[in-house]
Amino acid sequence: MKHTIRKTFFCFFLLSLLSSVVLGQVEIPKPNSVKKGQMYLYWGWNNGWYTNSNIRFSGTDYDFTLKNVAASDRQSLFSINKYFNPVYATIPQYNVRLGYFFKNNWDLSIGTDHMKYVVNQGQTVKINGSKMNSLTDYDGEYENEYINIAQDFLQFEHTDGLNYPNVELRRHDELFSFNKISINSFLGLVTGILLPKTNTTLLNKERYDDFHLSGYGLAIVGGIKLIFFDLFFLQTEFKEGFINMPKIRTTKEAVDLASQHFFFTQANILFGGQFSLTKKQKEIECVFYF
Repeated sequence: MKHTIRKTFFCFFLLSLLSSVVLGQVEIPKPNSVKKGQMYLYWGWNNGWYTNSNIRFSGTDYDFTLKNVAASDRQSLFSINKYFNPVYATIPQYNVRLGYFFKNNWDLSIGTDHMKYVVNQGQTVKINGSKMNSLTDYDGEYENEYINIAQDFLQFEHTDGLNYPNVELRRHDELFSFNKISINSFLGLVTGILLPKTNTTLLNKERYDDFHLSGYGLAIVGGIKLIFFDLFFLQTEFKEGFINMPKIRTTKEAVDLASQHFFFTQANILFGGQFSLTKKQKEIECVFYF
């Protein structure tokens, strides 16, 4: 039921976005629209939620699938030092992005969403397949049997992290403006690759935790920017997307792999700066997002 609701919402949001893109082809001048030639850079943080997924593990002497596995994110508890000290900047779940307005109201950007994905320990799931010669109590053949995900069986985390380098195309529109205060909305499309650093221990095998290319992601993004004096911004955004990782490294042996796919939701809070590259605009505009 949850998967159906999530997919229905995803499709509805995508149709709304495509409608906005089509209608956006008719350019209607707005007094405070973001201008062609501007660049921006932002930084911020995210919380994430994931649908349950089936995870297949395969390698020498084993090939089994865990059904309907639940996972959570792992955002760091807030502290001034941890979130604003550059030394610890990459410890929390973060977002960083560099963009360029190639047209009034439209920007193209590149960035990375550093999420974290942790399979919940202690949950009981169904298992199908076989495990042999692991020298553990888990060896055997399984057909729709139940198994507890315990530390001595499996630890599976994309915690350094579920890295999603991506490209975004966004459309911005002004909703309200009064006395140097305005509110803008935006909608966008996202596509990118997955470069996780997966912390895995499986059936007495040596822990593995290296960066590797494992798949791709697609998403839609929308949000609100609150702008003060054409200078300071408060920004929140939400992403809804799909991640497919058919080739996740789980041990130092290249033959040992996992695969999974799932939907995700991401809520972000951001800050940054923007400046103009055009000669016609003499003032350097500094825009901060939060």
